[in-house]
Amino acid sequence: MKTIEENHAGSYQASAVSAEEAVFPILLALSFSHLLNDTLQSLIPSIYPMVKDSFHLTFSQIGLITFTFQLSASIFQPLVGLYADKKPQPYALAIGMCFTMLGLISLSMAPSFEIILLSVALIGIGSAVFHPEASRIARMASGGRHGMAQSLFQVGGNAGSSLGPLLAALIILPFGRFQIIWFSLVALLAIIILSKVGGWYKRNMHLTRKKSGNGTTNEIVQHLSKGKVAFSIGVLLLLIFSKYIYMASLTSYYTFYLIQKFGISVQSSQIYLFIFLFSVAAGTFVGGPVGDRIGRKYVIWISILGVAPFALLLPYCNLFWTGALTVIIGLVLSSAFSAILVYAQELIPGKVGMVAGLFFGFAFGIAGIGSAILGKLADSTSIEYVFWVCSFLPLIGLLTGFLPNLERKKSKV
Repeated sequence: MKTIEENHAGSYQASAVSAEEAVFPILLALSFSHLLNDTLQSLIPSIYPMVKDSFHLTFSQIGLITFTFQLSASIFQPLVGLYADKKPQPYALAIGMCFTMLGLISLSMAPSFEIILLSVALIGIGSAVFHPEASRIARMASGGRHGMAQSLFQVGGNAGSSLGPLLAALIILPFGRFQIIWFSLVALLAIIILSKVGGWYKRNMHLTRKKSGNGTTNEIVQHLSKGKVAFSIGVLLLLIFSKYIYMASLTSYYTFYLIQKFGISVQSSQIYLFIFLFSVAAGTFVGGPVGDRIGRKYVIWISILGVAPFALLLPYCNLFWTGALTVIIGLVLSSAFSAILVYAQELIPGKVGMVAGLFFGFAFGIAGIGSAILGKLADSTSIEYVFWVCSFLPLIGLLTGFLPNLERKKSKV
């Protein structure tokens, strides 16, 4: 009789053959589409200084823009993931990108603050469809290397997030907000690519009925009580809370912080934001493959708690060291999400889309709520005070110690 490990090895070899022929092109297409998607999304915070001046907005209203975008994305993502777990929709990715394209066109011509909110909500809906479904296809195309697949998928998104501020500094800020309309062509390119991915998904939907994930890991999870699984999911969500509130302080308010504290120009501040977001992209790919090798819990430890010393130092640094520390923070912190997501998918096997939607949705939602609260706090105090308060958030990484060590248990099964 074959052991669980031997059966899994056989299924892995079969998956590996598929990976050589078709999977990696699909993973690269998903990663590139994620780059395009998140480039478009990152235009939103990149134009905050411009819209703040032209519409005479407060920091609270800036926070409300982020809140609207993140909330529209977060509410629908778990629902999209749960629905698609039961009834897969091969062309949902292309349809979601159509919402993003409409939002960009509307944003370029928005005559009022209210239309800006509507525009970013449309972009958020596109994101709500994209992330859980693309994450599902990435896992399906992983050939068993789930951490690698998620990191490859994520690195495209983070690279795109870093490009938004740079493109805004080069194209939108010098020539006006209407130039956003040209980025709808980027959305059109993504629609074409995602239509091709949808065709592959439709032809290979039988793969979703195969055992997802590591059979040994599923065996381990069966030995965990429902209470322990629920508690672990709660810890993971708190870690997401720590990561994304801190990231919200940087993505939404870093430019204002640099302008207010160091007196640099708006375009210079966008370059600093690009450098930070590029460091996030560069560090993203590390978490998944390393988690596949040494265990995801260790990656989570290093990624979130390891940022704490640098975050605590940041409010006391000059301009040079502020830029240097944010690069380190971006490199270290960015490896967390892939490890957290795959760890959660191993805790709840068979619910890939629902788990992806839950964690992407929670990340977007908490970032939106956090951005709105931080904007209100900045109005009543100062941007510098906001960064001081947020510097303590990575200490929540201590909660990682309460997570079950699946890799250690694996050796005992």
